[in-house]
Amino acid sequence: MFRPCIDLHEGRVKQIVGGTLDTPGLHTNFISEKPSSWFAELYRRDQLHGGHVILLGPGNDPAALEALRAYPGGLQLGGGVTIDNASRYLDAGASQVIVTSWVFRDGQIDWDRLKKLVAAIGKNRLVLDLSCRKRNGQYFVVTNRWQSFTTTVLSKETLASFASYCVEFLIHAVDVEGLCRGIDHELVAQLAEWAVLPATYAGGAKSLADLEEVTRVSGNRIDLTIGSALDIFGGTGVRYEDCIAFNRRLAPNRQPKPS
Repeated sequence: MFRPCIDLHEGRVKQIVGGTLDTPGLHTNFISEKPSSWFAELYRRDQLHGGHVILLGPGNDPAALEALRAYPGGLQLGGGVTIDNASRYLDAGASQVIVTSWVFRDGQIDWDRLKKLVAAIGKNRLVLDLSCRKRNGQYFVVTNRWQSFTTTVLSKETLASFASYCVEFLIHAVDVEGLCRGIDHELVAQLAEWAVLPATYAGGAKSLADLEEVTRVSGNRIDLTIGSALDIFGGTGVRYEDCIAFNRRLAPNRQPKPS
């Protein structure tokens, strides 16, 4: 299934090549003239649930809150989320908060922090972002806007160990994020095999064929976010309306996700 996104950078909706965040070579594919609420209202109209609003750095709170107000209960929110601000975003209308960096310290998972966060908001309001980059043949979780490698390698055991603390996983393939050169087929196949919770993959999608492939390989258990290739973000590879039509065709046959 297709899941939408609203990526915010410096208060505006943008599409950025993921691996260039916080680097002198920041590469922006698209900057919208429309406010975040326009996209949120579009997703609400088309009954798209579980899309994510991502705050890429400071200065994005007003735009994020505007999107949440436009589609209360329909969007997840991530980017700089901690135990101190998670409830504020949830109270503002986020269906769940998405967390990565705050539960990792010095490159390692801080289980105490994770447990405290779950105790504060509940596992059903938490999505763990395990976005990753490939190194020496393995996918390592990366934090700090995807610039810092952790010691956590994605595996069946890793996903199983996190499953009791969250309701979903969000996983960007950072090495291909924003490049519109196609999905990371190896990572998608591994997620399809390993995922014990609902999971959304993002990164590299360039055509409707990628959406079809993720659906086929995962048995319709892994969702796909399409960003830079989408026409509403200035892309030429995928029509938004085709994604909506795809979801509507698929919805009646959607199988229960792993539990």
